[in-house]
Amino acid sequence: MRGVPSKTLPPALTAPRSRALALCALPVLALFAVAAFVPLPFTLESPGQTADTLGAVRVKDAQGAEQTVEVLTITGAPQRQTAGNLRVVTIEATVPGRRNTLWDSLAAWVDPERAVVPTAEVYPQSDPKKANEVTQQQMTQSQDSATMAALSYLHLSPEQVNVQIQLGAIGGPSGGQMLALGIIDKIAGDGKGGDLTGGMNIAGTGTIDADGRIGQVGGIPLKTQAAHAAGATVFLLPRSECTQGKVNTPDGLRLVPVDTLAESIAALQAVREGGAVPHC
Repeated sequence: MRGVPSKTLPPALTAPRSRALALCALPVLALFAVAAFVPLPFTLESPGQTADTLGAVRVKDAQGAEQTVEVLTITGAPQRQTAGNLRVVTIEATVPGRRNTLWDSLAAWVDPERAVVPTAEVYPQSDPKKANEVTQQQMTQSQDSATMAALSYLHLSPEQVNVQIQLGAIGGPSGGQMLALGIIDKIAGDGKGGDLTGGMNIAGTGTIDADGRIGQVGGIPLKTQAAHAAGATVFLLPRSECTQGKVNTPDGLRLVPVDTLAESIAALQAVREGGAVPHC
């Protein structure tokens, strides 16, 4: 079958069409160029620092001078020498008001060690000062709940035992579980003369209430990266966040899901003794 011959426009007609297409393309390209540099309502997140609740951190005093202090200072109860680590893990986020552009967001979106999150989810308060105040209030509440949960587990009275917690610039509520474990390890260990950690480097995340219930926090894939970078081999997380925990889990990091402080302690015992350990 013979094909239908194509129609070729004369050069005189193609030239104006090409010029018209070029003229139409210029505004479109200009629009993309402008959009690439327009600030977007997204916050960029990446793995943050860790703080060992059994160790010390650098903080600034009222005059701005840095000093090293213990994360946990306990009075009113005997303290024991500990081994291993119980790490609070954090996420670093761009501050409110930073001009994150389309290019910034795209670069973070394709990077498995970063995340792009709506700013309103990270900072309900758009003002940087107010946002910082909120995260510090959340940390204070988390510390109080962790102390109550730990002392309740140990059957100790908060009227007799005082716990001071220093975490420097770390804010938010997600360190509660690890703070409670740190308090218990410093006072009682595993209850048999040993450590909760068994000498291992353990990290984790999760809110906690005064009754010892562990709550979800978000950002698990970035926190597992932070834990791995700090040398942790075990990561405690809220059971409800197992699915997130399995996203880009670093090699050699064991995920251990829990719902309560008592489950966390039982899971660490199983890890130490080679028993059945919860897993995602």
